Amino acid sequence: MNNFTAHLPSLKVNPTIMNKKIILASKSPRRQELIKGLELAYEVFTYEVDESFPEHIKGEEIALYLAEKKANAYPKELSNQEVLVTADTIVWVNNHVLNKPESEQDAYNMLKEICGTTHIVYTGVCIKTSNQTIPFFDSSEVTIKPLSDDEIWHYIKNYKPFDKAGSYGIQDWFGYVAVEKINGCFYNVMGLPVAKLYEKLKEIT
Repeated sequence: MNNFTAHLPSLKVNPTIMNKKIILASKSPRRQELIKGLELAYEVFTYEVDESFPEHIKGEEIALYLAEKKANAYPKELSNQEVLVTADTIVWVNNHVLNKPESEQDAYNMLKEICGTTHIVYTGVCIKTSNQTIPFFDSSEVTIKPLSDDEIWHYIKNYKPFDKAGSYGIQDWFGYVAVEKINGCFYNVMGLPVAKLYEKLKEIT
């Protein structure tokens, strides 16, 4: 288990939020970095979840399904003061999903497919309390420039993007050199649509 609590300034936003402890159920260092920026007290709690999904669902349905699956798999009972946040990010291109690569060749195949195209990044999020469940998603269109095989292999060998949907991180070298434009939330592509999450947290009763 990887647990820590952030003690942050008392931002006067919403008394309901300020009196809650957010539990981020994610191993992703990007999500941990992003939620920290909201200046709300939080804890990271990780556990294993089977990330399979029904074959008939598509696009945002997959991201939402997996976010809710992670929330339902939380192994503890939530107290009245706790708010669980789970998320899942996928890349949707050519009418199919790209999740995390399982090998260097898998990463190469994914990057080769998305280079020179526009794809959609979906992040599904589930907010869960002892008496509420608030699922939502965000989407961003990302246009990628063509890269040579040497450039793709340079990225794979040096940045090892095996924990990233679609085999790339928009915040690292690939994002610097290959991302031509984004239509939507940048942070959604990183793995957590924090502006939308912030607004949804205000809905907690």
